[in-house]
Amino acid sequence: MAGVITLLTDFGLKDVYVGVVKGTIATVNPSLVVIDLTHQIPPQNILAGRFALINAYPYFPQGTVHLAVVDPGVGSQRQGIAIQLQNGYLVGPDNGLFSGILDQYTACAAVRLSHSQYWRTATPSSTFHGRDIFASVAAHLACGARLQDLGEAIDPKHLVRLSPPNYEKTSTIIKGSIQYIDIFGNLITNIPSTAITSSHWTVMIKERVIPQGTTYSDVPVGETVAFMGSHGWLEIAVMSGNAQTQLQVSWGELVQLIY
Repeated sequence: MAGVITLLTDFGLKDVYVGVVKGTIATVNPSLVVIDLTHQIPPQNILAGRFALINAYPYFPQGTVHLAVVDPGVGSQRQGIAIQLQNGYLVGPDNGLFSGILDQYTACAAVRLSHSQYWRTATPSSTFHGRDIFASVAAHLACGARLQDLGEAIDPKHLVRLSPPNYEKTSTIIKGSIQYIDIFGNLITNIPSTAITSSHWTVMIKERVIPQGTTYSDVPVGETVAFMGSHGWLEIAVMSGNAQTQLQVSWGELVQLIY
């Protein structure tokens, strides 16, 4: 059975970067299954990549290799890493991109990618580690390479952790922020469903009051609605519209849930 690799980047689809990464994987083994999670992470937005990985990780089979490259520090002193979890592997830069998964799943082992025989080239580009190091390493892992063969062991506790701002809760209000905006312009906040203990509430964003609902069609076309999204976070949307555009907001905007 061919191994599975998922691929998440901020490369976009205008240029050849994604295709070149896939070509590197195919050079190691053209039978590997490569599944694109997304290549539309906003450029250098590590928190957005972190969020997307959290929501994708549980839906893949045992042994899947998750290759993720959102890497504003490429060529710097930041480490390239591979991590073994009970259900699979993570490959990419040690910049907090994997910290959401590591908050929910225990890392069994981790290595610094220092053994160049598993790279595409022993003299990698200083600006394209996704091609020259990470893609090749991910392919070798998916083909059965052992984690310890890829480099020096490191303590998973020392991997970079990056977290979005926390929400604040009182008896009458929860203050949070927008942590992700999807392609439809839906606003995903950092307020989890587990934090909401009342069955009746409204949301306020930029002095706009948004009613509670359970799905997009609970309001007429063009109207805003707030509900618990499939990912488990409070979401703000516009029926058949774009909440980001209509509300003129962006990443980090204050959101208040009022009981």
